[in-house]
Amino acid sequence: MSTPNLNADDDQIIAATQQWLEKAVIGLNLCPFAKAVHVKKQVRYVVSSATTPEVLLETLMNELQLLSDTDPEAIDTTLLIHPFVLGDFLDYNEFLDVADAALEDMQLDGELQVASFHPQYQFADTDINDIGNFTNRAPYPILHLLREDSIERAVEAFPEASEIFDKNIETMEKLGHEGWDALDVGPAK
Repeated sequence: MSTPNLNADDDQIIAATQQWLEKAVIGLNLCPFAKAVHVKKQVRYVVSSATTPEVLLETLMNELQLLSDTDPEAIDTTLLIHPFVLGDFLDYNEFLDVADAALEDMQLDGELQVASFHPQYQFADTDINDIGNFTNRAPYPILHLLREDSIERAVEAFPEASEIFDKNIETMEKLGHEGWDALDVGPAK
């Protein structure tokens, strides 16, 4: 899939996201913590129909509250997929500050956090086509809502957690653009 399918229905969007999670995130071991919650079906997939950042913020706040109020055994993490808003990475990146402010306003900072995935993801000081950027590239823009407790438990179980980023870059460099494209999990370079 070279570009996100904005005509897809929610089931197709979730299926593309699950394929990316299974083949890239879990398959390449980009996040050693993802497999357990995926296998236990503790990942909530939400497709937002928001077309403005304001409506997305409202959806985000509702999902943050729901995650906070729900037993982690039922929902450990949420992928809030928003294909119709913040398609430009710079706009998306600015929205992450809004998401962090919402966490603080809701007094959920320290309990939950928001991680980021985007079809155009670009780390600071990298070229747009740098293969390292693909560690955070997904078929659609995604706000990943995580529990701090789950992260802490995962880090305790995986003592080399601080090395994940470097290992991911190494994995992506070995894979290369051709290998990434062959996975068929998201935007092509």
